[in-house]
Amino acid sequence: MKNTLLLDVFNHKPVSRVPVWLMRQAGRILTQYKQTRSKATNFVEFVKSPNLAAEVTVQPVDILNIDAAIIFSDILVIAEAMGLPYQIIEEKGPIFQNKIRSEHDLNKLHIAQTEDYSYLLEAIKITKNNLNNRVPLIGFAAAPWTIMAYIVEGSGSKTFSQAKKILYQNSNLAYQILQKITDSTINYLNDQITAGVDVIQIFDSWAGVLNYDLYKNFSYPYIQQILKALNNKVPTIVFAKDAHFFVKDFNMFTSNAVGLDWTLTDKNIFNQVTNKIFQGNADPCLLYASEKTIKLEVNKMLQFFGYKNYIANLGHGLYPDLDVEKVKFFINEVKENSITYFKSNN
Repeated sequence: MKNTLLLDVFNHKPVSRVPVWLMRQAGRILTQYKQTRSKATNFVEFVKSPNLAAEVTVQPVDILNIDAAIIFSDILVIAEAMGLPYQIIEEKGPIFQNKIRSEHDLNKLHIAQTEDYSYLLEAIKITKNNLNNRVPLIGFAAAPWTIMAYIVEGSGSKTFSQAKKILYQNSNLAYQILQKITDSTINYLNDQITAGVDVIQIFDSWAGVLNYDLYKNFSYPYIQQILKALNNKVPTIVFAKDAHFFVKDFNMFTSNAVGLDWTLTDKNIFNQVTNKIFQGNADPCLLYASEKTIKLEVNKMLQFFGYKNYIANLGHGLYPDLDVEKVKFFINEVKENSITYFKSNN
């Protein structure tokens, strides 16, 4: 690996600067992405096209000069692999024609196997070849609760009240849904590792609609099952968005790192998380600001988290209307600021 910064942080090796990559870095901020995207008739077809997915995975490595690639896919791939097709509607998000609201519905789904998502594994292999060991490749999946939220609701939601209703009214059904998703996700991520990814990130995008007790009962145990099944084959990151209520218990995750959203800024809480690498957590909207403001906030972020055992990132994904030059400025500022720090402290 030519650029080992990300892996060195996971292995607690000395680094010359802080590594940086961005969630949704392969996306609509890049003109090249839009050109590649136009070759597919819809988003799901795009995701299922290994050569196109590999192409947009590598683009930000070339254009933004970041320290890791993340395979281009979608968190809902695993739901379709289990037998629940979906569509992505522009400006509306994902739509499932069929929903999981009963044991009868659940029995129509199967535990996903290699052949159900083989296109993604092919995309990983093509990407690894095209990267030619320049940077590590990150694979990912959604946390089981996040997938359950979508397939019960049938779409995105501010509250996911239909999914939460099952947690309260029929917890046994909830456990069955979550376990089936967990078993599928274990297969999915282990196959990604076999195909060649160097790091795994688990996105719990809808952690924040739960409270502490619900999260500890219906999300945390299933993430832990996945982490245990991966058996430390590659470094792991858990990103539980808006999980303010659970930060003090982040130590319980057996992942190497935890990703943090931009609202988590309480140093007293972080001081209680003693055995994790932190990743995050700039507000994506910061990149609408002036270069002067971005520079100031990057410095504050690096000072806050410290320069060691840390991976710079956003607190969520890039927004499609961001100026690519501002994104590049943010990345370069992380690099230059941290290089200066390490030079002055070594």
